[in-house]
Amino acid sequence: MSTITAGPSSTGTLTQGHKKVIFASSLGTVFEWYDFYLYGSLAAIIAKQFFSGLNATSAFIFALLAFAAGFAVRPFGAIVFGRLGDMIGRKYTFLVTIVIMGLSTFLVGVLPNYASIGFAAPAILIALRLLQGLALGGEYGGAATYVAEHAPHGKRGLYTSFIQTTATVGLFLSLLVILGVRTWFGTEAFEAWAWRIPFLLSIILLGVSVWIRMQLNESPLFQQMKAEGKGSKAPITESFFTKNGKIVILALLGGTAGQAVVWYAGQFYAMYFLTQSLKVDPTTTWLLIAAALALGTPFFIFFGWLSDKIGRKKIIMLGCLLAALTYFPLFKGLTHYANPAIQEASQNAPAVVHADPSTCSFQFDPVGKKVFSNSCDIATAALAKAGVPYTVQATGPGSVAKVTIGGTEVSSYEGAGLSPEDGKAKAAAFGTELKAALTAGNYPEKADPARINKPMVLLILTILVIYVTMVYGPIAAWLVELFPTRIRYTSLSLPYHIGNGWFGGFLPTIAFALVAATGNIYYGLWYPIIIAMMTFVVGSLFLRETKDVDITQ
Repeated sequence: MSTITAGPSSTGTLTQGHKKVIFASSLGTVFEWYDFYLYGSLAAIIAKQFFSGLNATSAFIFALLAFAAGFAVRPFGAIVFGRLGDMIGRKYTFLVTIVIMGLSTFLVGVLPNYASIGFAAPAILIALRLLQGLALGGEYGGAATYVAEHAPHGKRGLYTSFIQTTATVGLFLSLLVILGVRTWFGTEAFEAWAWRIPFLLSIILLGVSVWIRMQLNESPLFQQMKAEGKGSKAPITESFFTKNGKIVILALLGGTAGQAVVWYAGQFYAMYFLTQSLKVDPTTTWLLIAAALALGTPFFIFFGWLSDKIGRKKIIMLGCLLAALTYFPLFKGLTHYANPAIQEASQNAPAVVHADPSTCSFQFDPVGKKVFSNSCDIATAALAKAGVPYTVQATGPGSVAKVTIGGTEVSSYEGAGLSPEDGKAKAAAFGTELKAALTAGNYPEKADPARINKPMVLLILTILVIYVTMVYGPIAAWLVELFPTRIRYTSLSLPYHIGNGWFGGFLPTIAFALVAATGNIYYGLWYPIIIAMMTFVVGSLFLRETKDVDITQ
């Protein structure tokens, strides 16, 4: 079998060998991200298929948590595969990760749903998500390290920026496949069974990816290090329990945490916000997100190239700062241009829940066993499900909650102690009355396609993606340059995957839980804003610029 070989060039010339290394590493990683993000893109359908035993609000949040479960274990994958990568090599380690990822994704496509096998369905689904997360935890560090160790001095930002495009391109590819399948089979068939097809297609992508990875040779810096006997015998100890551990913590708090929340807010949270809060139909949302990704993706390369000229740190810190300062006006702009009727209705006929605050719960029940039967919970759950912004106004202890929509008042009810028949009747009566009040207040059930200002929505989404490219384009080169060759795979993988797996991966779940708890559709933005500002401060003060360092040591 032929192999692709390319060593660092002192001239900085992009040789044919370099191009093949970048292409092979990037394309395999694109396929891995495609696999991973299929789940995130189909979270609403996954909720119906695998969490139908829960109420609608809990089902969607729990589906997001299952998505986040894959992120939760990424740091553990980083430790396991990072250690292997530093001890036995970059190539074979990230060959193993892609096999695990591809098989796990394929199995999601054949997994029976909740209606068929009950609670075993979500349990198996989460197990597969955990395997995906473990695999991805080992993938990124391998690909970034592999490409950077082939790159000539002064070109690492540019070369590794191609790896940085893979997450967005993978998301873009997943959206296109979903859109194509949905269009071909129709919405009803897609939601019933055809949603499985994009997962099943991953077996083809797996075969292509493995073939591509088999063409690669080992990193020249790793080969040189092993030949000289300078490899680490205990990469975990050296990475985290020496003075290097301080750099790992600073790389997390001052780099990857802020990068992660900007990445997920600019792509996934924006997508969820459009579909869940603004009630824009999924096809329109996916088309707009895909167009924004197509327009924004070249900026990964631009900011990677620019970081070779002016430094990594300046660009990443500026991206975090811009995001933190502009998220509120940008997301309010999405409301104004995507579904202005919500904005108009909430101004002209504001929704207010009048209730005893002590009876209002944080409505999250991951196992679906708790019953939210207080009148406040019943009222707020109904409004949250309808995508209606609301405020809660305190009333006297023990009072039954009521909802006012402009001048219309709708009384809620206490569900505790009601028979199933009475409870169903009360819920139906309350729902009918509330829907009539919302209709009278001109609250839309769905965004009116004729009133969506698509150019302006696309512009805002593209700005959000450009923020993503600013923080993400240079991050791989920055992380590679912070750590020595013998422990590089392990050291950079952990802060990257804690940042992206925990700070970023839990963003949709945390943000939507905050929105459901407060009734403020923008309240979830506080989470990425606070994390991005933390990274701006820590990174600006405590992390060094690295663009001119020698990574051969």
